[in-house]
Amino acid sequence: MYLHLGGDILVNKDRVVAIIDLETAKKGQINDKFLKKIKSDKTVSYISEKGKEKTLIITTEGHYLSPISSITLFKRSIFNIGEE
Repeated sequence: MYLHLGGDILVNKDRVVAIIDLETAKKGQINDKFLKKIKSDKTVSYISEKGKEKTLIITTEGHYLSPISSITLFKRSIFNIGEE
């Protein structure tokens, strides 16, 4: 199954390591440092225009900043159509 992160980005759900709310993450010094590092190293993909991101998604293949809330992405990740 795949998880839609926004825009035209889909990732395999098995490759998702973490779905992190940016507002909460920015409150911690280590988290903020990590965010600045991946932005400066350009190892993050912006799904929408800069300044609109709400969630950081860490996968085994890269980092994504999504305009979709972490709660919505989490719900999408646990909702499986047709699976039993």
